[in-house]
Amino acid sequence: MAKKYSNKINKIRTFALSLIFVGFIIMYFGIFFRTHPIVMTIFMVLGLLSIIASTVVYFWIGMLSTKAVQVVCPNCNKPTKILGRVDMCMHCREPLTLDPNLEGKDFDENYNRKKPQKNQSN
Repeated sequence: MAKKYSNKINKIRTFALSLIFVGFIIMYFGIFFRTHPIVMTIFMVLGLLSIIASTVVYFWIGMLSTKAVQVVCPNCNKPTKILGRVDMCMHCREPLTLDPNLEGKDFDENYNRKKPQKNQSN
């Protein structure tokens, strides 16, 4: 079965959103320890740190997104951003590349690595 790929910017945004929900869940668990103020405070602080981490990730991906190359997808004709040598369209998941050496090749996220990895399937 083929691996399901998605756009790098969307992956990082999804991770940041999950950090927010994890932070809220951690804080919610702190409510169960109302009788133990120290434990409740620890859960609240951990939840707050998770939410702050998500803010940092959102800021980082926002800065990265402003530097990303914007192209028009040839499949859906919508503008999308490319991070690295290969990426997927945000809208239709069409593999995109700016490298003429990679045109026509199967999509592989390993093309974004500086040193190509050897195939470990043997």
